[in-house]
Amino acid sequence: MNGDRGVPDDADAPAADGPDPHDADTHDPDQLADPVLDGIELRHLRGFLAVAEERSFTHAADRLRTGQPALTRAVRALEAALGVRLLDRTTRRVALTDAGRRLYADLAPLLPRLAAALRSPAGPGTLRLGFTSLLPAAGRTLITEFKAATGAKVRLVRRDTPLAGLETGESDVAVLRGDVPPDAGLRTALLFQEPRVAAVPRAAAPGSLARRRVLDWAELAELPLVVNTVTGTTRPELWPAGRRPRLACTAGNFDEWLEAVAAGHGVGVAPEGVAERHPHPQIRYVRLKNAPPVPVHLALPARDADPLAERFFTLGGRHRS
Repeated sequence: MNGDRGVPDDADAPAADGPDPHDADTHDPDQLADPVLDGIELRHLRGFLAVAEERSFTHAADRLRTGQPALTRAVRALEAALGVRLLDRTTRRVALTDAGRRLYADLAPLLPRLAAALRSPAGPGTLRLGFTSLLPAAGRTLITEFKAATGAKVRLVRRDTPLAGLETGESDVAVLRGDVPPDAGLRTALLFQEPRVAAVPRAAAPGSLARRRVLDWAELAELPLVVNTVTGTTRPELWPAGRRPRLACTAGNFDEWLEAVAAGHGVGVAPEGVAERHPHPQIRYVRLKNAPPVPVHLALPARDADPLAERFFTLGGRHRS
């Protein structure tokens, strides 16, 4: 019954949103169970379309940014699922069969419509990109390319934690400097290796240290070192045992580290980008030679990663140097 009206629940009820499953104009449910769809994946269709348009597995693989063997397997899987040969292949050419031409004519206009349909339910979305003290220039380049490719927004999330918010779910993907713990539950891709510079206090530097143009990594073993223990990438352990710098003081974030160096507590070591992005009137940045570079990784959760994070991670893999 419907409230106090005494009307049966199903009487004069408004039509539910969406099509009536019993409407004769809707698709027959049996079409969704068509065995021809079993085993066919979107990558098979995209691969076939690319080869059909390029008339070359090599050029199609370059266009899809995949390997030629993987593309060949995808097309063969589609032919096996359909039970028909779509392409004639020789060592010199690739040509469509009659069946291939028919499939291409039907399929070519459908995939763009499918892509549009899949984008429409939730809109472009927003990716949360985590970082610690400094987002490298490569990260900004990736953001520009990612936004152009997906239409998604990117929100930058700075967190003074070793994993830049990935461990708390505050970021979806992150740019991390230094070695990533193997038990962190992350997938990582090395983007590039970043040179280090020495941060020398102008007033309290011993001798003429602040006037030097270049310092050798080994020289720092004789100097007190200021270390950011949370997001920093330089620890005394990077030097050989028995010849390591004395730990002058520690800091819990980048800003504390910067001010500790400026106050003359010791010398700091940082990625090269810090010198350009964080000048300080009391600090002089000096180029280092023979210093181990800082690895810069792109990282995301190993399981249940956000689909936008997966896209960003894949795009980042193409920028490895």
